[in-house]
Amino acid sequence: MPETETGNNREPREALFAQALGKVKETAREQGNRIGGEQVREAFAPLFLEEEQLQLVLDYLRENKIRIDQPEDSDEYLSQEERDYLKDYLEELEALPQYRGGEIEAAAISAMAGEAGAVQLLTQMYLREVADVARLYAGQGVPLEDLIGEGNVALAAAAGMAGSLEGPEEVAGMLMRMVMNAMEELIRQNADHEKTGRKVARAVNRVADQARELAEEFHRKVTPEELAAETGISVKAIRDAMRMSGFKIEDVEDAANGL
Repeated sequence: MPETETGNNREPREALFAQALGKVKETAREQGNRIGGEQVREAFAPLFLEEEQLQLVLDYLRENKIRIDQPEDSDEYLSQEERDYLKDYLEELEALPQYRGGEIEAAAISAMAGEAGAVQLLTQMYLREVADVARLYAGQGVPLEDLIGEGNVALAAAAGMAGSLEGPEEVAGMLMRMVMNAMEELIRQNADHEKTGRKVARAVNRVADQARELAEEFHRKVTPEELAAETGISVKAIRDAMRMSGFKIEDVEDAANGL
């Protein structure tokens, strides 16, 4: 296994790469899912990567919804509908009191003591911050309204966990970490759902295309068994595709029967 020497220690190159990648992802997260190309280059400098290898790293980061050298104005990623929603939502928050630092610290201390009213108050105090964080995660496949909603739920849950902290100075960081984690998980779930949807669509389209070609050759609809024999697609895969399509693959004989 190739190794790279660092100081008096010799570490596998793969381990150094993983450490650099982890550092880059954490930095991007702290910067609202953005990072500069130069920051990436600096993180991987000890590995002396070639330009082509660095580009592969940048492509990987982009695929994971990390923006490279993107402007800080996150609102540019909002649709007009999201901009309108955000404007109305922020106007609603304007009705809330403006809290000073001492008031926020007092609420944090009371929430840490388990006072239900303080937990509610602490949640209210950070609603604006949740909206700000949601704007940073805009443009990643999840509507802004859903991001804010998920963030608010996480905020309330986090405020109720303040008692696990050692001091009030830790509260804000913990609240925002849980909010960010919740939004990132929502984005991940949405991406997984879209990936599954694309996989299902490919399977259905493949069976439909093969069935159409065979039906044209036979001048009639075909059975799953005939389609399997001619194409090598298993009968189970064909029937699964039929079900996933809602039995709308017209060129398969029993598609309309739900078999």
